[in-house]
Amino acid sequence: MRRLDPNRLPRGGSPHPLRRPGRVLLLALVLAAVLAGPAVLHARPPGETEAARDARLGWWRDARFGLFVHWGIYAVPAGTYEGRKIRPDHGGEWIQADAPVPADRYEPYARQFNPVKFDARQWVALVRDAGMRYIVITSKHHDGFCLFDSKATDYDILDRTPYTKDPLAALAKACREGGVRLGFYYSQLDWHHPAQMLDPDRQGQGQYRYTCIRPGRKDEYVAYMKTQLEELITRYDPWVLFFDGEWVKWWTVQDGQALEAFCRRLKPGLVINNRVGKRRPEDGDYGTPEQKIPATGLPYDWETCMTMNRTWGYKTWDDRWKSADDLLRKLVDIASKGGNFLLNVGPKADGTIPEESVTRLRAMGRWLRANGDAIYGTRASPFAQPAWGRYTRKPGRLFAHVLAWPADGRLTVPVAHATVAKAYLLADASHEPLKTQAAEAGRTAIALPAAAPDPVCSVIALDLKP
Repeated sequence: MRRLDPNRLPRGGSPHPLRRPGRVLLLALVLAAVLAGPAVLHARPPGETEAARDARLGWWRDARFGLFVHWGIYAVPAGTYEGRKIRPDHGGEWIQADAPVPADRYEPYARQFNPVKFDARQWVALVRDAGMRYIVITSKHHDGFCLFDSKATDYDILDRTPYTKDPLAALAKACREGGVRLGFYYSQLDWHHPAQMLDPDRQGQGQYRYTCIRPGRKDEYVAYMKTQLEELITRYDPWVLFFDGEWVKWWTVQDGQALEAFCRRLKPGLVINNRVGKRRPEDGDYGTPEQKIPATGLPYDWETCMTMNRTWGYKTWDDRWKSADDLLRKLVDIASKGGNFLLNVGPKADGTIPEESVTRLRAMGRWLRANGDAIYGTRASPFAQPAWGRYTRKPGRLFAHVLAWPADGRLTVPVAHATVAKAYLLADASHEPLKTQAAEAGRTAIALPAAAPDPVCSVIALDLKP
């Protein structure tokens, strides 16, 4: 069954039932059903029940906000090659393809990658300060360089760089100690592995984007991936696997299914994205819209991944930063549609996170400390998107995220007044009740203070009667 989409009109263009006057009873029944939790389209691992799936994904659905980290030897050129700024509209992690940089000139960047200022505990402290609940970090991006000590290759941080430590081991330990869940990004696309070659029928960046498998060597590369994934899963115990690079023709739906099953045998509780296959709704556990927020959400679990500026990997000169206010509104929008927000940082080659990223994360964390109950553990709004903001919900509670404060000091919500036990400003520690009264069409009107308590987003909580 698909999740109720309140924005979609029935056939014939008649108003949505929630918007018709005189439907108080229907409204209450619909709200009760939706607050109980929607059914969604998805695939499940063979033999997994719906209840078992809900238990496995429960922490991830409740988390709502995580940190994406793109970090590797591409942080050394940091967006510049031979004095040229490479592709302002594309990520710095693609510089090998975008410049392009020949392998014999790209791979020596590893000798300059020495993250002596990397502090895993500081990273985890920042994640907690930002109100994030999990981290997903690149273990191997498309360039094939491994950010961990892999026995399958010497093209990794311990064998090719001056750095003598395993940063993923340190991060895994800091996450366990800090109560943050760790996940790994892993690319099927690999410009370094000898089983793959650049597409000879394409030019420029396209040669890299669409690699080919050398005849007779696909099984060799799949075995290589499995060796590395087993290292990552058994050594660091991740909660999430985020695959990428699946668009190449040689990677099939069946390949994805086999790799997903392999990973789940190693750790049945893993949460795996849909790029393990071919980004179909039935691949993996969740969808991965990139740099965009679906207009009305998706009828299955999903997570928007997004950059703070225009790049995933660090660039010294990319100063097109989204504001903290904009990022916070995006978080609210995503949560209101039932999704997660995986917000990216691109650390520098020395292991520090750019201050512009740190400032924005801390600003979001300040808001979440006061209003996090309206984000964590919530589910998608049961109502059409109001002009003034968004809704999120929990069993027995509705949250109105007010992005545009009503000039008349009156907020009307599509909930029958008889079902409202109390309305209050969530950030008000005393939870002093706001005055409410019945309004037209079976709705409830809430009297608000003259000025918005928070200039970005003020949250009104409505406790509902059983």
